[in-house]
Amino acid sequence: MVAALRKDPLTSFRFHIELEGLVVGGFSEVSGLQTELETEDYREGGVNQYVHKVLKTTKFPSLTLKRGLTNSSTLWTWFQETSSGKITRRSGSVILVDAFGDEKWRWNFREAIPVKWTGPEFKADNGTVAFESIELVHNGFSKDG
Repeated sequence: MVAALRKDPLTSFRFHIELEGLVVGGFSEVSGLQTELETEDYREGGVNQYVHKVLKTTKFPSLTLKRGLTNSSTLWTWFQETSSGKITRRSGSVILVDAFGDEKWRWNFREAIPVKWTGPEFKADNGTVAFESIELVHNGFSKDG
């Protein structure tokens, strides 16, 4: 009975990525899922004990999605189209699931565009998986779930 009430932490290796209108397969790594409130110092005359912190704007760093390279060129094509001026903004989600595959957290990012594509590093003495990554700038995200 007590085990049913237990809330274990979720593991970070069970997740999915959804990208609006793109079938891209599974990703092995996501970074940049963060937000920060930017502040500005305001010094008030006669107050010498502290400096006021005034909130300015919310910053969202780039998201970086990394996956094993496959025959699918979807991410490469999206980046190439963007770099040649055909800009298609896409929204998407980073979805964290539990051990049973049930969705627990979802971060929905808005209006992303690719700004960097990185291909695999090749080494003849290494048998690791070839990876590609894509860096996305976006207009913020919200949390569901």
